[in-house]
Amino acid sequence: MPLSGTSSSQLTATGVPRPGGAGTIAGRTVSRVGYGAMQLERLHADRDAAIALLRRAVELGVDHVDTAQFYGDGFVNGLIRDAFRPGDGVTVVSKVGADPDPGGAVPLRPAQRPEQLRASVEDNLAALGLDQIPVVNLRRLDAGPGLRAEGDQVVDLDDQLAVMTALRDEGKIGAIGLGSVTLDGLRRALPAGIACVQNSYSLVSRGDEELLRLCAQEQIAWVPFFPLGGAFPTMPKVTDDPAVAAVARSLGRTPSQIGLAWLLHHAPNTLLIPGTANAGHLEANVAAGTIELDDAALAALDAVESRSGDIALG
Repeated sequence: MPLSGTSSSQLTATGVPRPGGAGTIAGRTVSRVGYGAMQLERLHADRDAAIALLRRAVELGVDHVDTAQFYGDGFVNGLIRDAFRPGDGVTVVSKVGADPDPGGAVPLRPAQRPEQLRASVEDNLAALGLDQIPVVNLRRLDAGPGLRAEGDQVVDLDDQLAVMTALRDEGKIGAIGLGSVTLDGLRRALPAGIACVQNSYSLVSRGDEELLRLCAQEQIAWVPFFPLGGAFPTMPKVTDDPAVAAVARSLGRTPSQIGLAWLLHHAPNTLLIPGTANAGHLEANVAAGTIELDDAALAALDAVESRSGDIALG
């Protein structure tokens, strides 16, 4: 289902049905089941396999790909540059707000200052070989699992939006998104024009329900990361839940597919970007977009307890 009030083709530019149907981000029609490119770092030693995986995504109807310059310190963006062709019609979404830190406890460090955001956009443009990135998410460090800002990395949202708006006015980015943002932060940012929100969210971790409702009201795409939970040891996993397993058995699907399908059914503005470095898993993720959940299955899944397990790193 596309966002309310929109109409769009169910086929990609290459004539393939869009998995999950058609959705909208920044005024662009995209597949509701997209692809998150972070795990392509795992294929650093086999570049041909990584490019083949991206080409397979296009064959399957994926035309929304999420990336970042800090994925493999530019390696993943280079793959995207070489794998996709103009005729594929792929909408590439990137993000800023962190830089690579290969020697750190985690491989990222905050990069929240306005000059760092601008530099990161420039790095993304160069690595992707683009004149304009369709959407760039400002990854705040306010909410959800992951990094936290300290010292001079604690930057007011208005100062960050000022540089992001300037980059949009200059034509270097097409639209602004937000990631790891609070409800108050999104409300403050609405006048700047927000195309999408990326927060950690899954069937078993639904603390951002009010934020999701605001996105739906404002026709902002909701792009949950960690859609199956479990990214850190303290986070609950969708696939461990008995209700998810029961629905999966009844439909002959995997628990992962049911977790993804629930997200698509739960809110019409949801766009998924599950990541993998495995072609079989990619095909299974795409197939989740075809799953129909009847009222009984949805009731069982909706009744699953939402549990927190967020941790801060850094």
